[in-house]
Amino acid sequence: MGELLHRHGQTYAADAHIRLKDTPQPLYRTLVLAHLLSARIRASVAVSTSRALNDAGLRNPRRMTAATWQQRVDALGRGGYRRYDERTATQLGEGGQILIDHWGGDLRRMRQQADGDADELRRLLRELPGIGPLGTDIFLREVQDLWPEFGPFIDSKALQGAERLGLPQRPSELVRLAGETPNAELASALVRAALDKEVVTDCLSRVA
Repeated sequence: MGELLHRHGQTYAADAHIRLKDTPQPLYRTLVLAHLLSARIRASVAVSTSRALNDAGLRNPRRMTAATWQQRVDALGRGGYRRYDERTATQLGEGGQILIDHWGGDLRRMRQQADGDADELRRLLRELPGIGPLGTDIFLREVQDLWPEFGPFIDSKALQGAERLGLPQRPSELVRLAGETPNAELASALVRAALDKEVVTDCLSRVA
């Protein structure tokens, strides 16, 4: 666990240069990142595409919906997200408008409506085009330290990583072993182990 957290304990939001805090813009950028990561595409491409959208100024729902469809496609393409760029451009535009219409563009209002019920938050998030069960899990993994009523959130993908490393399968035990490490960093590190065999090999070789 120590080697895993030391070498691989960075969240995907941090990779995407999102300074995550409980304010509308970084929360929205994290949701878009979760959307991108949930596709069958390399995580590094999703992260670079998140940065490209930010560089294009598409960092909140109003700017996302104000952009043309082609501007969204172009930004996605610059990030390398070409396989899904046209569909995703449409979904981001529609999802941004839904966020504006229903929650004033502020995901904190969605949190308030869920009132601590993780299943209700998942249901609300899935009202947005392109956000499915995997996308909701990714978003909850990333924001769980900001929204602690939904944590610790160690989902099935994170538990898969724990299994590969020979670590316990109980979330409470994983949190205990991680000590003071934020839960989002713990979950991200475990997910990296699930997705990349080299992470597992690296950690196991260092403690052999």
